[in-house]
Order: sequence, then structure tokens, then C-alpha cells
Amino acid sequence: MRVAVDATPLLGDRTGIGQYTAYLIEALARCDDVLLTAVPFTMRGGCRPSDLDASVRWRHLPFPARLLQRIWTSYDVPRVEMFAGSVDIFHGTNFVLPPSGHAKGVLTVHDLSYLKYPELVNDASLKYVSLVPKGLSRAQAILTPSHAIAEEIIASYNVDPAAVTVTPLGVDARWFTAATHTPSQPAQLDLPSEYILAVGTLEPRKGLDVLLQAYRQLASSREDIPPLVLIGTQGWGPELDLSGLSESQLIRPGYVGGEDLRSVVAGASTFVFPSRYEGFGLPPLEAMAAGVPVVATAIPTSHELLGGFADLVPVGDPAALADSILRSIQTPPSRTHLMAASAHVAQFTWSKCAQATIQAYSRVVGG
Repeated sequence: MRVAVDATPLLGDRTGIGQYTAYLIEALARCDDVLLTAVPFTMRGGCRPSDLDASVRWRHLPFPARLLQRIWTSYDVPRVEMFAGSVDIFHGTNFVLPPSGHAKGVLTVHDLSYLKYPELVNDASLKYVSLVPKGLSRAQAILTPSHAIAEEIIASYNVDPAAVTVTPLGVDARWFTAATHTPSQPAQLDLPSEYILAVGTLEPRKGLDVLLQAYRQLASSREDIPPLVLIGTQGWGPELDLSGLSESQLIRPGYVGGEDLRSVVAGASTFVFPSRYEGFGLPPLEAMAAGVPVVATAIPTSHELLGGFADLVPVGDPAALADSILRSIQTPPSRTHLMAASAHVAQFTWSKCAQATIQAYSRVVGG
């Protein structure tokens, strides 16, 4: 089966969708019956990523991404074969599915934040209001990371439930053996021995403003509260209110990835995931794999994926969040609980994600 995938998310810092695309390509490349081509739709795709499997063909035709997306919203040209060559399947990994000649279309829709919470997304995401329906009309199969998002897509776009496949994301096996320290980590980040951690792009949807309110409540009433570490790239939206917090109380290293990120997560006293809305939510699962207590908001994906092993609090409630964080620090979960949480996360693998994806491909080609 000749498969081409949108590899644009591989370029730049790999946050959620970048991780999904990278791990999916890596898993698909190990499948004997898949001949894989990676296609970036951007002017920036001239350099093949160094970590791309040697068996994956990299095809790049320079073209401005925004111009392509504007054209694809209204017209069925240029077709994907112009970029990928002749393939059986083209997989849009990031909300966008180009028109095709003979290739069957598969589209991953990660969430409907642009539709359900437009006030929480930037202008770049609002373009999905027109791009996603167009992609859905071209797709023979639709993939989502969670049942919660599958249900939202079926209800919002009146698509055939039989066309929707849930392909839960995976957790890299290295999270289960994450070391608290690496040779580079102390020098780069200079973190204390105890800290509260949150990981995510700095944008309104992630709820970091509520976390800062909660932390400010804790820090103002107690002197023994560990510092708060916020890891993530600068996104968009209003500047976070940092008033009343010293540099020793709030640490912002910026983007951290790879082994250093695993080290930082493994060393945290508590991991906090205060998001207002998610399509999946990989960071709390990764923290659970590393044996770290998790506090998260009670959004649908948390109920679906965290297996009851995280302490869930109402969305947008800083007092409840502060209470949960304090409880996690003062009376942390037992080792038995943390081991059970890690075992729960072990069911989420990229191999399973790839196999579910290939099954969707096969149904499309066979049909």
C-alpha cells in the first residue's frame, strides 16, 4: 500500500500534533506492507528531518502553505499527486486534506476547539472553520485521537459514524524509565529538588491563567510551597499575570524536549494539567508513565483517558485546583497507586495507533 502523509508538523518545535505525526510515521515505517512518503506543504520543507526513517521518501515542492490552504478551501486543485506522486492513500495529519485525483483521502481531526471555543484559539486555527468541512467532504476515513472528539465530529458535521475511527495516541516507552536527572538537565535548567510542573503551549486554551491564580493562592498562604515550573513555547493571547510571584517561585524555561523533558517531568513533585479543552491530552499520561502524581481538569478526555488515576477538578476553578495541588504535595498518592497508574498508561502505544490507522487505510482501499 502506497501511503503519503502530511509531514508539515514535523518542522519546528514538536508539540502535540508534531509528536503525533513523528511517532505515527516512525511506526508506519516499520510496517512491511506500507510504502511511505512524507510530504511537507510549506516553503520550509527543503531539509529532510534528520530523525526520519531512511525507508521514508521525502518529497518537497516549495509552495506557500497559507496560499495552498486558501486555494484548497474553494477549489479542487492543485491535487495532492502534484506533491506526493502516485499513491493509494493520502493522510492529512493536521486538520487539512488536499484534493486528490486517484488517492483515497484520510483525515485526522484532533479536536474542534476552533468550533466549540473560538475565543480560545488564534486566527491560524480559525481557518479550520472552512478547511475541516472541506476536508471531511473529501475524506473516505476520518481519524480522531479520542472517543470524545469522535462524538463531537459526528454531532457537529453529521458524518457517518462508520467513517470515523478512534486512534488513541501512544506514550513513548522511554517515559516509563525516565530518569530524574540527565547530564545536561541541571546545567540547562537549574531546577530545585522539588517543584510543581505544567507543560503546554502558552495559550488561553491551556488554562495556565487559572493555574497561576491557584498557585498565587497557595504561595500567599504557605511558605513551604515548591516553585511552579511552566514549560512550553510562547503561543498567543494575553500575557500571563505574573504579579506577586518572584523568580524563585515561578520558573519558565521555555521549550524543552526529548530526554530533558522526560527528566524534568520525572523529577516533579506534582504534574498539573489545567486545560480547558483537549482532543487527547498526552502530557498527563506521560507524567503518569513516569510515576508522577497528576492533577487535571475534569474535561471529557480526562475522564476517558486517565482511568481514574488523576485528581480531577472543575475547569476554571482556581480554589479547587489549589486544594488539589496542596493535597497532592502533602499526602501524595501511594507507590501502589502510582504503579497502577503507570500500568494503565502502558496500554497507549504508537504501535497500536499505527495498526488502527492501517486498518482504516485498508478499509478505504478495499472499499
